[in-house]
Amino acid sequence: MNAADYLNALHNHIDIAHVPFSDRGSRLLVFRYPFQSGLYVKLAERLTNLEPDIEAYLHRPPFLQELYLIDSDGYKLEFEVTTSPYRLQFHTRLGDFEMVFQDQQTLALGLPPDTVCGVRFRAFPQYWSSTAQGGKFMSVRNLFYNTTGEVEGNRILPVEGGYEVEFLVNTGKDCTISIGIHPSERAVTPLKPFSVLHTAAEQRWHAWFERVPEVDPKYARTYAYAWWIMANNLISPQGKVTYEAMTPSKLGYVGLWLWDSALHSLAYRHIDVELARNQIRAMLAHQLPNGMLPDAIYDDGIVATIDHPIIGEVTKPPILAWAVLKLHETEPDIDFLSEVYVPLVRLNAWWTSMNDDDGDGLAQYNHPYSSGLDDSPLWDEGMPVESPELNTYLCVQMGSLAMIAEALKMDAEGAMWRRRAAAMVTRMIEHFWDPEAGLFWALKNHVPVRVVTPFNLYPLWTGQLPNEIRDRLLDHLKNPEMFWGNFMLPTVARNDPHYDPQTMWRGPVWANINYFFIEALHQIGENDLANQLREHTLEMIMGQRDIYEFYDSETGAAPPKAVNIFGWTAAVYIDLAIQASRESRDE
Repeated sequence: MNAADYLNALHNHIDIAHVPFSDRGSRLLVFRYPFQSGLYVKLAERLTNLEPDIEAYLHRPPFLQELYLIDSDGYKLEFEVTTSPYRLQFHTRLGDFEMVFQDQQTLALGLPPDTVCGVRFRAFPQYWSSTAQGGKFMSVRNLFYNTTGEVEGNRILPVEGGYEVEFLVNTGKDCTISIGIHPSERAVTPLKPFSVLHTAAEQRWHAWFERVPEVDPKYARTYAYAWWIMANNLISPQGKVTYEAMTPSKLGYVGLWLWDSALHSLAYRHIDVELARNQIRAMLAHQLPNGMLPDAIYDDGIVATIDHPIIGEVTKPPILAWAVLKLHETEPDIDFLSEVYVPLVRLNAWWTSMNDDDGDGLAQYNHPYSSGLDDSPLWDEGMPVESPELNTYLCVQMGSLAMIAEALKMDAEGAMWRRRAAAMVTRMIEHFWDPEAGLFWALKNHVPVRVVTPFNLYPLWTGQLPNEIRDRLLDHLKNPEMFWGNFMLPTVARNDPHYDPQTMWRGPVWANINYFFIEALHQIGENDLANQLREHTLEMIMGQRDIYEFYDSETGAAPPKAVNIFGWTAAVYIDLAIQASRESRDE
């Protein structure tokens, strides 16, 4: 398929009642009201200077509301909408209106020719609320609107908390109305005819899809949508976000998250390795003095501590060195390895020195969110917990640091990392391994947390287990009463009393965890099992119209709380589809 084919595959695939029409780098999200011929625009920004609660953005009202297309008498025009990655078309009785992004902060509307029509909308450029002894008004963003047509009416009326604008123009030929939302005053630039803006938008998206590797036809439609997500979820540098980088979802996770960024880089390496490297740089830019990396970064700040469900420092699992090595394998760059090596060593030192209260050489989680497995039953008994999956990540991380050191001609340092990784495997067997259960248990106060999850099998990924231990773990993995099946791998074993197929990390399938197991299985020579898991993962994601955060492990559907247009699921899908397609062509 070529770029035009991918764009055609997404014709009317994007349902703007549930999925935002946005653009690479933009923080503007355009939605349609369900069952109405009206639009609204939300901001993919946390704006904690307005509300300190870092999750307030999830509930903030739209910046633009009740955006209607209107006729010369001000009556609302009913429309049917046709969507594509670069354009919305609104079919009305006056003819077609169209919308594209003029730039990251500006929407452009093309109007039917030789008529009088326009838009009506409500804007809320200020945030206001009452306080205990009064109230406050604060600036949110500035709004600009403009046209290439002849202005017939321009009415602005105050409404509670904002303004209603009714803007009518005599369209003539090739008329544009622009609506810009900006953080500060800006110089007004000449507005171009809509045909010019339309062509530019189409060319931007054509250029994006032109770079994607070819995959087998059965993967193509979801693959096209996944690549749309990889562009649509990018935000431009602003504030603490120092590189163009990808949010997990402009809907539900506004900011950059640590292990998400590593996984996003896996997809970007196939089309733009520098963009992939910048996902790593964006996180390392905010490394703390003690070597820790924050959990998340957003325009106005970083998240390195959280006060729920307990107060503590919060980060995410250490997989950056592993991701860096994958980028290097795709397009070697010694300068990049040299740039990131010391920060990655400092991160590893923070985990091994600052998170080992009992000094046994095994790291612990002090906050459940640092695991990325926020509500896993592994943490139900409280913190801290020494976990086999954390120490497996560290083992993989040290193996990756060894290869980076050797690429930098530091062979002695590489050998040191390999010794440390092997020693950690030995300690995991000594402390976590239960030969009777055939599992690696997490430990709370040196007592096993007897919840069966795929994370009890994680040391497979080290590739260094004795055969008898490896085989016991594989038996559990292949057991359909536990993990194997049509929809796998559940994040709690099906026969465990804590299993809940719809609740986040208590049973649903997560594509990133499957990806780690696919890699682990290939590493130990279980290629048929790895390929089976890969194909089941791809089919599960293809089974839904959208791409979700997690999936019901009984039905493969998205549970109600699973966020859509989800980044690492899209990234994993892309990488696995490319793997599978290359192997099928090599057969």
